[in-house]
Amino acid sequence: MMSCDQHDYIEIACTFRYPVRLTLKSGDIIEGKALDTQRNEARQECIKLALAGEEIFVVLDEITRMEASVDNPHFQVVSFG
Repeated sequence: MMSCDQHDYIEIACTFRYPVRLTLKSGDIIEGKALDTQRNEARQECIKLALAGEEIFVVLDEITRMEASVDNPHFQVVSFG
């Protein structure tokens, strides 16, 4: 489970709509613009990303690393887990 401090970085990415690169527990990498946090149909907490003109949901518990794709004063890389 993600700590409150870690969750804050997700919220910052969404607030400023940063382009991010997410590394998942499976090893998959997803890149998109952070939009919001939301629950999916299975009621899992997710980050909503804009990706290739679509919106996708990535379950927060599946994320091991988030990198900001732009320079910003808040974070560059956050590790989860």
